[in-house]
Amino acid sequence: MLFEKLKALAEPHRIEILRLVHHRELPAGAIAEHFDATRPAISQHLRVLCNAGLITERREGTKRFYRLHPQGFAEVREFLSQFWDERLTALKRVAEQSHKERHGRKRTGT
Repeated sequence: MLFEKLKALAEPHRIEILRLVHHRELPAGAIAEHFDATRPAISQHLRVLCNAGLITERREGTKRFYRLHPQGFAEVREFLSQFWDERLTALKRVAEQSHKERHGRKRTGT
């Protein structure tokens, strides 16, 4: 499922759709109005995002409403955090080493 989510996130229109539905539920038509693409193309993007578990769909009569599904990002967040944590740890080591070198030199000079 992680691969589906990452693949869904690799398309710029889908990223923009996620931004649109991040804080509020929107009907498909309102989402489509933000793009120069055809409505069927936007519908396909919405299907991919739904199938990946990144947005939810609610039907009301003939209308479809979409909203971000935050829990759908848990697997992606966990995957990416391992890389982020490694980079933060490395940055922390460099910062600590730099701090020791600067403060060590000041002490020896006084």
